[in-house]
Amino acid sequence: MFLLTSHRLNSIVVIAGILCILPTLALSQWNPENTVLKEKAVALSQQFIITDGHVDLPYRLKIKNFRFEKEFTGIPVSSGEGDFDYVRARKGGLDAPFMSIYIPASYQENGEAVNLADSLINMITFIAAEKKEYFEIATSPNDVFRIKSQGKIALPMGMENGAPVGEDLKMISYFKQKGISYITLTHSKDNTICDSSYDTTRTWKGLSPYGYKAIDEMAKNGVMIDISHVSDSTFYQVIRHVKVPVIASHSSCRFYTPGFERNMSDDMIARLKDNGGVIMINFGTTFLDSEVDAYNRNKKSELDSLLKSKNLIPGSPDAQTFEESFKKSFPRLFSDVHKVADHIDRVVSIAGIDHVGLGSDYDGVGDSLPVGLKDVSDYPNLIYVLLERGYSETDIEKICSGNLFRVWNQVLNH
Repeated sequence: MFLLTSHRLNSIVVIAGILCILPTLALSQWNPENTVLKEKAVALSQQFIITDGHVDLPYRLKIKNFRFEKEFTGIPVSSGEGDFDYVRARKGGLDAPFMSIYIPASYQENGEAVNLADSLINMITFIAAEKKEYFEIATSPNDVFRIKSQGKIALPMGMENGAPVGEDLKMISYFKQKGISYITLTHSKDNTICDSSYDTTRTWKGLSPYGYKAIDEMAKNGVMIDISHVSDSTFYQVIRHVKVPVIASHSSCRFYTPGFERNMSDDMIARLKDNGGVIMINFGTTFLDSEVDAYNRNKKSELDSLLKSKNLIPGSPDAQTFEESFKKSFPRLFSDVHKVADHIDRVVSIAGIDHVGLGSDYDGVGDSLPVGLKDVSDYPNLIYVLLERGYSETDIEKICSGNLFRVWNQVLNH
């Protein structure tokens, strides 16, 4: 249940047939009350290396028609746009955000997956080269340590959707050489490698015959296997087959989102422990709290029905006026930093402290980020909550980066 806390408004809304008690309207800022603990959390955020398994900056820049000469002055340095830039990352202590080389499923259907992957990788490589006082590409934990020691932010890369490797195993070594450190096997649709959690087609009932070869080739080339987005059958087949630990770069616990296959069940988390892998908690409200998500979906559906009943065309001035009035009465709700900590607690209770990390999905989950974790400046707020709950500094360092680094090194040295 989404807990009401003293720093929130204490309004209770009854929604017949869906929820009995809803979380209150989330404030835009979260202010920890214990100033001593807050100072310690800030200090630890700067002391420890913080990695984030999934930040969607590259695709965000692409859809903005990013052009270096015209727009770069400040875009990932201090833009104030999106969820990530250098200034906010430094404030939050973020040292190694994995740049997501995101390939929408539509690109695997139109044959342009490789071209898109190359263009996004080239964008990040170019930014790092042109702003080398701020950024540097990283392909190992050792790179991250060195880059942090130089006061810069490391930019490791992970490919979200294995579509660019198509049916050609040589493409795995090609992308490894271009800086890719993990490959998410699929995204929203089944591809040549495996089935997706979002796709009901179940083309392969898990991994394809080629998919088995692909994950072997990934392990051979030191590329981490990412099981976020895959179907349950795919997950279990991967776990049974591989001889290296895997990651879930941006997933959360299904316990708090029953029926949401995109998250991991308790049994999957237990199997991940046996594999030695790491689940990196996604910050999106949809991934964190099914009750808040249900409320938001219900209100969106109600709004759409009312617009239709009033013959209002979405986007028209009259519709916009009506929407604004509706949203004032029924504002969008968000999860909060405490719920992220709940997911961490859940993983620790099942698998132990060595198998959980952070995979925010900043710039990827849109306007659904939890209160207290609205952008990359906010990691100290999560550290604060973890300290409040009794996590040791050693525990927190493992969550921030140690667990992922262990897996990353094991895969590189396989």
